[in-house]
Amino acid sequence: MLRFLVQRLATLLPTLVFVSMLIFGLQQLLPGDPALILAGEEQDPSVIAHLREKLHLDEPLPVRYAYWIGGVLQGDLGESVRTQQPVLDLVLEKLPVTLQLGLMAFVIALGIGLPAGVVSAVARGSWWDTLTSALALSGLSTPNFWLGILLIMLFSVHLGWLPASGYVSPFEDLAANMAAMLMPAFVLGTGIAAVFMRHTRSAMLQVLSADYVRTARAKGLGERVVVLTHALRNALVPVITLGALELGALLSGAVLTEQVFTIPGFGKLIVDAVFNRDYAVVQGVVLVTATVYITLNLLADLAYFAVNPRLRT
Repeated sequence: MLRFLVQRLATLLPTLVFVSMLIFGLQQLLPGDPALILAGEEQDPSVIAHLREKLHLDEPLPVRYAYWIGGVLQGDLGESVRTQQPVLDLVLEKLPVTLQLGLMAFVIALGIGLPAGVVSAVARGSWWDTLTSALALSGLSTPNFWLGILLIMLFSVHLGWLPASGYVSPFEDLAANMAAMLMPAFVLGTGIAAVFMRHTRSAMLQVLSADYVRTARAKGLGERVVVLTHALRNALVPVITLGALELGALLSGAVLTEQVFTIPGFGKLIVDAVFNRDYAVVQGVVLVTATVYITLNLLADLAYFAVNPRLRT
């Protein structure tokens, strides 16, 4: 395990360095001069010169990258052009919101998709298999923003059960927080649940036809033990990979869903930063997102050891 972890870290660290170089390099190709934006409407030449020196804009590109990555290693992601706030403070402010939304959506997706995929594979060719496949196709085909608007019309406008939009911190009012996050989490979770269902069904069908499953049945083991203990555990390996990617996508910010429900998370932060040409915020958010993806892939690799004993040898 330790040797495998060291090998994975030796691969992931250079990947993260390359991603940071790509983020910084592509950012420099965008139009606009941060010094002119910060200088305001008057654009005093002395102020512009001071800002260029302060932001190291008069330095070569490798030198600017060295300054930026040095600040990143010290926890300094730069400063927002619009609000003059440190980017790290903005990230720490928005990250818990998206983290809660993403985890709630992920739990909903697992709770729906995993059991549906298992039952669909066990009852292959039955009416349940047809029904779950149709629901999965509907979940994949339905746009999140359209489903969100329908849920708002039903549960907020007509029934009045849930708030239509907004966000309340769980530390202020937990009940109001859960009521505000339930619909957006369900909107995100249903689409991912369909993906989980299809992948779980496919993996279970392959495992159920394996020799060791037939041997377990020949020994007289109950069907529930065969499915849940022998088949499902081995079918989870590709699902873990999918789960890491989907969770990373959720934590990187669900742009449309956060816009529809007016949730101040990562998605809204990066959309506002792009429209305001706040390049430092865009760099910081994308770097944090890439780090989350890489970390989740590492955790997925480690999770393989827990579900597949063969990998431990």
